[in-house]
Amino acid sequence: MGIVEILGIAGSVSLLAGWRLYLAIFATGLAMRLEALPVPEHLAALDALANPWVMGVAAIAALAEFFADKVAWLDSAWDAVHTFVRPVGGALLALAIVDPGDPAFQALAFMLGGGAALAAHAGKAGSRAVVNASPEPFSNIAVSSVEDVATAGLLWAAYEYPYAAVGIAAVLIALTAWLLVIARRALRKLFARGRPAPPA
Repeated sequence: MGIVEILGIAGSVSLLAGWRLYLAIFATGLAMRLEALPVPEHLAALDALANPWVMGVAAIAALAEFFADKVAWLDSAWDAVHTFVRPVGGALLALAIVDPGDPAFQALAFMLGGGAALAAHAGKAGSRAVVNASPEPFSNIAVSSVEDVATAGLLWAAYEYPYAAVGIAAVLIALTAWLLVIARRALRKLFARGRPAPPA
């Protein structure tokens, strides 16, 4: 596997960790346990994710996140707490994917992985705050379910087709940027509506 594919996988996994960190950890560990994901020698550090204790904790956390993310405003509280957790998780996942023999490359992967996870998290949290402002509860459940399916599907695609992982990462970066722009515009309109009109 070449450097481009490795960077693509690291980028994809880090960005997806910004949406669903625990699902990313559990799904990777499960795929490894079932031998559906043959891990090359240079990705041996990911073996830790197949540990039953790691998988158990990740499964419980993923289940808690699954339900918390379906409830309006509880999802925003969950996101607020995970502003500090997801970037670190994304950074550590990226670190586990790159070549352990090159400390400079590892440091770069750690920083970029953390930044990617933080950006994805910010896009998710911002867009969900906008969705929560809608009066009906169904849009929140629908958006959360799409995130669940997309995270699992894109994670599988990134590992199954490493050469396509760069494209997946690029799409996720574009989607994150779009979500940030949409959330910013919607929040500005929301705050502008609540601001008193200037005197005539």
